[in-house]
Amino acid sequence: MINKTNSALLIIDMQTKLIPAMHNNQLLLENSAKLLKAMKILQVPIISTVQYKKGLGDTLPQLKSLLPNDEFQDIEKFEFSCVKNSTFFEKLQLLDRQKIFVIGAEAHVCVQQTVLDLMDEDYHPIVIADCISSRNQYDKTVAIERMSNYGADITTYEAAVFDLLKTSKADEFKAVSNIVK
Repeated sequence: MINKTNSALLIIDMQTKLIPAMHNNQLLLENSAKLLKAMKILQVPIISTVQYKKGLGDTLPQLKSLLPNDEFQDIEKFEFSCVKNSTFFEKLQLLDRQKIFVIGAEAHVCVQQTVLDLMDEDYHPIVIADCISSRNQYDKTVAIERMSNYGADITTYEAAVFDLLKTSKADEFKAVSNIVK
């Protein structure tokens, strides 16, 4: 079962020179920002990566401003799969969370490879379909189908947030509900 104490959010390569090339990038950013705000309220740990920072830039400012200022942010990698990066994998293990919500780019490359490798390492990835993208919509569609076929859960940011809340009586319900409106 998914809950606040066994979950973390992974943000893959939401970078200044990459995201503008993504299909439907405005909606991707809006949904991702709402998810980040809700996860902060729910106190779900967040870990983020950047692919080849010199070439693709930093995490987008509008998302970076929502991230905690800690050792789990902007882990630079050159591997497509975050799991293949030893620094990332050590940080992930430190979080000690098995349910990993995954957002980012590109869906058919870094996101997909990371999700498949997370499953190989006995993690339970939950792909937030409206918070991932590729340059080409078809690549995203095929990636979602492949990840699902391999056993990854696929959901939306709003469904994920309410899965974590469990009840409208939760202390955080009103604050989170205001974000997703």
